[in-house]
Amino acid sequence: MEIVLLRHGETEWSRAGRHTGRTDVPLTARGEQEARALAPTVAARSFSLVLVSPARRARRTAELAGISSYEVDPNLWEWDYGGYEGITTVEIRRSHPGWYVWRDGIVPGDQAHPGETVEHVGERADKVIARIRQTEGDALVVAHGHLLRVLAARWLGLPAANGRHLRLDTGTYSLLGHEHGEPVVLRWNAPV
Repeated sequence: MEIVLLRHGETEWSRAGRHTGRTDVPLTARGEQEARALAPTVAARSFSLVLVSPARRARRTAELAGISSYEVDPNLWEWDYGGYEGITTVEIRRSHPGWYVWRDGIVPGDQAHPGETVEHVGERADKVIARIRQTEGDALVVAHGHLLRVLAARWLGLPAANGRHLRLDTGTYSLLGHEHGEPVVLRWNAPV
């Protein structure tokens, strides 16, 4: 079994470096091109399970990549950045010098963005992995940068915060699998 991970295409917020958790922003024209470019990767395989984040940027990426049938999984929402939703790292560091989301976390936000810890993101990733492990055959997951980084760390049996070591660009694909029965990363942040 292998797991293909697709990070959604570019949005205005991802291009600007704004933390985009639960705010449902659309793909840019470039993001739509990135999503279409993922189609050959998707077409080259058959999948027993296809899971997509509820965010329209992920669903649109799936559709443009040629995925006609999928299940929306709320566990695939991006990290809820709480009070840092929509704010860039540069802006946050003006009041919190040296701030780093993987180490320092977030501050609570409003009712729509209460925020969550990286460990909570890891718990959601664990639920997705458990579903995938119950499936025979390959799986496809379309979601977000930080969530997919956490998911890969948890696949490897590492703490969720170790996702910090796995940079992931928009419109890329990654591949998780096994070597000698052990979970491994087969390909990461691959451009198309």
